[in-house]
Amino acid sequence: MGLGNPGREYQDTRHNLGFMLIDRLIERAGSGRFRRQSQADVAEVTLARRRVVLAKPQTFMNLSGESVRPLVARYCDGDAAKLIAASDDVALPLGMIRIRPRGSAGGQKGLRSIIDQLGTQQFTRLRLGVGPDHPVEDLSGFVLSRIPRRDRKAVDEMLDRAADAVEVVLIEGVERAMSLFNQRKT
Repeated sequence: MGLGNPGREYQDTRHNLGFMLIDRLIERAGSGRFRRQSQADVAEVTLARRRVVLAKPQTFMNLSGESVRPLVARYCDGDAAKLIAASDDVALPLGMIRIRPRGSAGGQKGLRSIIDQLGTQQFTRLRLGVGPDHPVEDLSGFVLSRIPRRDRKAVDEMLDRAADAVEVVLIEGVERAMSLFNQRKT
């Protein structure tokens, strides 16, 4: 599940990194067409030799759980532990990824919505760092602004590492992915 906001005006913003990761995974799978289901764009693909469902909720970030809940019920047999949710994170430096098997929303409203709707924190999260290198008064405006040209290479490299991390989660599990991809903040 990649979190973001629907609409062209949000397409290249930091807040849509979850959507960008889903697009990267579709490219890796070499196939997959989106269809609308449960207020989400959903594609079934083979990734890392596993059949997976990739989804981009179309409910806007703060209501992501409304889309995620029925998808988890259908494709994960109601088991939230089978869910991987990818989202931007302003607490992580630009380019850093962090994988966790469970935990709080950490201020991310899309994750908060999923936790509220599923009634559990027991699902994997993949956080994509977008933290500014300077003080920002309006964090909402920051994450909803377009990714500047100077940051695009770092974002592209982060998305590649995040796609690698998803494949490791699918093949070897969350703990192995954490050991390979989680970095200390510097």
